[in-house]
Amino acid sequence: MAAQRRLLAEAPPHQPHPSRHQQGAPSSVWSAGYLNGWLSQRTAVFGLRLWVLIGIAVGAAIVLVLVLVFVCLSRRRRRRDDLASNLYPADTKILKQHLQQPTPPKDIQEIVRRQQRQQQTPTPTPPQPRHATTAARATPPPLPTLPWLMPSPPLNLEEATDGLAEENVIGEGGYGIVYKGTLQNSAMVAVKNLLNNRGQAEKEFKVEVEAIGRVRHKNLVRLLGYCVEGAYRMLVYEYVDNGNLDQWLHGDVGEVSPLTWEVRMNIILGTAKGLAYLHEGLEPKVVHRDIKSSNILLDQQWNAKVSDFGLAKLLCSERSYVTTRVMGTFGYVAPEYASTGMLNERSDVYSFGVLIMEIITGRSPVDYTRAPGEVNLVEWLKTMVAERKAEEVVDPKLPEKPSPKALKRALLVALRCVDPDGHKRPKMGHVIHMLEMDDLLCRDDKKPGRDAPQTSDRHSSRDGGNFSKRENQRYR
Repeated sequence: MAAQRRLLAEAPPHQPHPSRHQQGAPSSVWSAGYLNGWLSQRTAVFGLRLWVLIGIAVGAAIVLVLVLVFVCLSRRRRRRDDLASNLYPADTKILKQHLQQPTPPKDIQEIVRRQQRQQQTPTPTPPQPRHATTAARATPPPLPTLPWLMPSPPLNLEEATDGLAEENVIGEGGYGIVYKGTLQNSAMVAVKNLLNNRGQAEKEFKVEVEAIGRVRHKNLVRLLGYCVEGAYRMLVYEYVDNGNLDQWLHGDVGEVSPLTWEVRMNIILGTAKGLAYLHEGLEPKVVHRDIKSSNILLDQQWNAKVSDFGLAKLLCSERSYVTTRVMGTFGYVAPEYASTGMLNERSDVYSFGVLIMEIITGRSPVDYTRAPGEVNLVEWLKTMVAERKAEEVVDPKLPEKPSPKALKRALLVALRCVDPDGHKRPKMGHVIHMLEMDDLLCRDDKKPGRDAPQTSDRHSSRDGGNFSKRENQRYR
């Protein structure tokens, strides 16, 4: 028994017999070691390992997807550019073609002088009546192709403005910034750089080119050129070196304003002539839609120049109005336009009437710092006229008060322009007639001679020291 126990103790331990399933397949089929071995085996393709071929295939698939996405985006962008190119007039396309020319002209001044000589060529004009409006209907001259813009106009315009330097900023709006610039020939220009080329900014660029690209009038700011390249949208204007009317009316000019009554009437008349040309001298007519003091620029002789046509609308002669989204500046917008969106040239007349009141009184159209009854300039001035206090509305900074007759003629023109009924407002040509009669009858209290037109007799009661009872009742 002892020998048997010794043999059993020295015998090896019992090993279990493998099952049938374990005999049929190795235990490492799904193990990591087996997967690594499978991927690492060499293939018949240049002897590359299997994992290398799989990586190449995945990379090629990614590259193919990226190429397809790029092609789709390129086609979409090309269609969008083709659509956008139709938004601009043919002259813009001519400009784009010229920008691609390898040898553009280098002498800017010579080309500008040549264009000026062409524009100054006298043309016969028929005689006009003595008191006819200065905005005789005429076909505007063709828009020049502006070859003096360089092949890289953004670079040249940025150079002219010292890299669009902040110290050269002379104005800023909702969609662009205006810089003072100096060309290589030392000519001063104003460069408006639109902040983006999408949405309203793109519309503003198109409207300005269409509205004033063909316009030549001494009381309208002249568009000298424009840039369309890539994302750049720039407009180049003549530089008007005496600021805008808003700065002189509401800025810090001291206790006595340099704007005398005669200067103010000259500004009013010049603005009226510019608007009359837009309304009555062009086809289609141009409705500015944003007449206000900050958009009236002044030169060294205090001549007015209407600027900023970004909100302008073109109105064909067969249409009496257009329906559009209400835009403009609070306090200047005509009531019927604000309530219905129906726009025509009478909306500009209303804004012009508010501008006259602003020039006469030195007050802003809406001023919440004043007493409740004086916040709205139009309503306050109507109340003052109805209460026979017209002399009290004059800007206290005027160096000399106007004569009662001159003041009340100017107030009458303003009140007629802001008539709540747009159909009763005068056209700008009639406004010019009244203002020029003001110059004839009222300045320096001079009386008309024998050759004065009979219409002056009809207005004589209105030109006196007081408004008539009917007029006071009308504006009460």
